[in-house]
Amino acid sequence: MVSLPKRNPEKDHLLTPENAALVIIDYQPPQIYTVRSMDTGRMVNNIIALARLARVFNVPTILSTVNVKSGVNPDTIPQLRNEIADLPSYDRTQINAWEDKEFLDAVKATGRRKLIMCALWTEACLLFPSLDALNEGYQVFPVVDALGGTTIEAHDNALERINHAGAQPTTWNSVACELQRDWARTETVEGFLQTVIDQNEDWGWYEEMRGRGKRLQVPVGAR
Repeated sequence: MVSLPKRNPEKDHLLTPENAALVIIDYQPPQIYTVRSMDTGRMVNNIIALARLARVFNVPTILSTVNVKSGVNPDTIPQLRNEIADLPSYDRTQINAWEDKEFLDAVKATGRRKLIMCALWTEACLLFPSLDALNEGYQVFPVVDALGGTTIEAHDNALERINHAGAQPTTWNSVACELQRDWARTETVEGFLQTVIDQNEDWGWYEEMRGRGKRLQVPVGAR
């Protein structure tokens, strides 16, 4: 078993810890409570998984809220904020985060051109900055199982519009595997596995076997 050398992240068409940034927009109570396109508990679990993965792989994370300083909305939900407590939050009045200078400056300061995008709602706060980012030459990866819209139709229509503009939809577990890529990259294996185990009951067998003191070296998906 011989792994090929790591690809140059600047030329790699896939996500890597060195070429991607995670963007999290408006995971606040009013937005979450009005999501109807998917189970909100699962959605919250999935965005937390992404935040943890960003820590494991040292992927820069940009957090933004809308109308907190104005007193209209509460802040980011504590379940998520506790995972990224040390990060600044860029509060805005704009529905489209791409039209906020501080947010935009923070995205550009990462130097990353691949944006793992998560926002509520799909039809507004994901749609508009995604279209703008694509228009400016960024690659956008909407994480479809960490998103939600006010209706299924609104969610699906927004994703269709983003995808037609060139976005590359993905899921949180796919992001995890894409960032890890190789079991031989041992420095992140433990954090990768623990995040996946915490968020996915299908991986409970691994935790059980590890608790028995057995060393497991298995590929993703093996049962």
